[in-house]
Amino acid sequence: MSLKKIGIVGFAVIIMLTTTGCGRNLGSKGSNGKDVVTINIGHVEAEDRSTHRALVEHFKKPVEEKSKGSISVQIYANSVLGGDSELTESVAMGTLEAALPSTSVLVSYSDDFGIMDMPYLFNSPEKAFEAMDGDLGDYFNEKLEKVGIHGLGYSYNGLRSMTNSSHPIETPEDLKGLKMRVMENEVFIDFFETLGASATPMSFNELFTGLQQHTVDGQENPPSLIYASKFQEVQKYLSLTEHVNNFLGFIMNKDFYDSLTKEQQEIVQDAAQEFVDYQRKMELEDTEEYVKKLEEEGMQVNKLTDEQKIKFRQELEPMYEKYEEKFGEEIFETLEKYQ
Repeated sequence: MSLKKIGIVGFAVIIMLTTTGCGRNLGSKGSNGKDVVTINIGHVEAEDRSTHRALVEHFKKPVEEKSKGSISVQIYANSVLGGDSELTESVAMGTLEAALPSTSVLVSYSDDFGIMDMPYLFNSPEKAFEAMDGDLGDYFNEKLEKVGIHGLGYSYNGLRSMTNSSHPIETPEDLKGLKMRVMENEVFIDFFETLGASATPMSFNELFTGLQQHTVDGQENPPSLIYASKFQEVQKYLSLTEHVNNFLGFIMNKDFYDSLTKEQQEIVQDAAQEFVDYQRKMELEDTEEYVKKLEEEGMQVNKLTDEQKIKFRQELEPMYEKYEEKFGEEIFETLEKYQ
């Protein structure tokens, strides 16, 4: 077993030993004299990213203050409790209270999440927010409830764009032959292979090494995550393809959520909404800033025009036909109002 895996197991054991009933501490009392409930939250991102910063200021702080200390929130960043797949599995099993995995990973629990990875699905982040705060988000939450997961909301992980070490990506032909790291997700694999790239599934916590050792030529992620992960040290070109509005599902074990009092549930849900609202604003502001930083640190940056994006979308038409058959026309028709 690798040292990293040993570390992950060690943290998981500590959490399990210090909690019972999925998060309830033994013998610990809040300022109101009630037993303290602990919410352990895992995510894969760096502490300077909008996800972690907003969790601390707009979820942890209001939950602990409004609950008068009867709820404690502990946040584990940087994949210390595992990658997105491991975190989601832990939440589903009840060994971890909450996590923020990419919706791309949630396809393991409901295939319908795969539609969120369809390239050029929304015309703007704002339209994507409307969908996830409306009937599309409600639809996904119903799917999660059936597998023992409660959805608290959908934070924003930015517009995904591509990096590589060979050349700028300006047309679909520029991807041909490139080994592009993708998440372990059917839609992302089909996306890149439809455009002629060699899609290579790889865990995020292995990606820097994979780029450094040229196991893969490139990858795609939001600029803020690219910068926070220091991919600029091992990649030369950043192409702002902006092909997917990426979301993180703020998920909680359903049994744990149901074990909270009604008042505690309201506190948690209200804070989750506050977190989502602030985090999205922060991520949108961060994107422009981090593109500039990546350029300052030596990356060559090109931004696709609307006409270039249309060419990508046209090349992906066979993929859209395939997934309309898989997901059904109804969900695509629902999405039309968010175009």
